[in-house]
Amino acid sequence: MEQPPDTAGRELEAELEALLSARNREDMAPTIAALLGVHRRYPDNARVLYEVGGAYDTAGEESTAAGFYERALARGLEGDVLRRCYLQYGSTLRILGRTEESLAVFARARQAFPGSVSLGAFEALTLHAAGKVNAALAGLLVLLAENVSAEELERYLPALHGNAGYLASLDAVAGAGAGQGT
Repeated sequence: MEQPPDTAGRELEAELEALLSARNREDMAPTIAALLGVHRRYPDNARVLYEVGGAYDTAGEESTAAGFYERALARGLEGDVLRRCYLQYGSTLRILGRTEESLAVFARARQAFPGSVSLGAFEALTLHAAGKVNAALAGLLVLLAENVSAEELERYLPALHGNAGYLASLDAVAGAGAGQGT
C-alpha cells in the first residue's frame, strides 16, 4: 500500500535527522554512504541533495559539495534549509576560489533573508577573500550594531553605522576606479 506524500515526507525527514544526528564530523564516510543510499531512493529531492552536499562539504570535498548544492537550489528549497544552503554553497565557492560567484550567491541570499546574521558573517568572509576588506569590516560592524545588545554599545550605534558606511564606500570607490588607466 502506497503511503500518502505527507507521511512519506515525514518519514524522509525523520530518516535524514537520524542520519545527521549520528554523524561524526571527523569521519564523514559513513554519513556520506548512508546519504547516498537515501539519494538513490530520492534522486531529485532538494533536501536530500542539500544534505548530501553538506556531508561532502564537511568532509572537505568542496568540489563535489558544490554540485549537490547547485542541484538542490535548482530543485527548490524553502525556509531555513534554503538559507543554510545559500550559506554553505556561498562559503564553498569562496573556499574553491570562486569569489565572484560566491558574492553573487550571498547577494541572492541576503535579498531573500535580509536579517540573517549568519549570511552576513559568511558574506564578510567572501568580501575579505575578494580583497574587499573595507566592505567586509563594514558588514561586520553593521551586524554588530544591529544584533548585539550591550548597554555600553547603545550610545555608539550611530558611529558604528557611520563608520560602516564610510568603509563600504572605500571599496566602492576603489572598485569603480579599478578599470581606469593611469
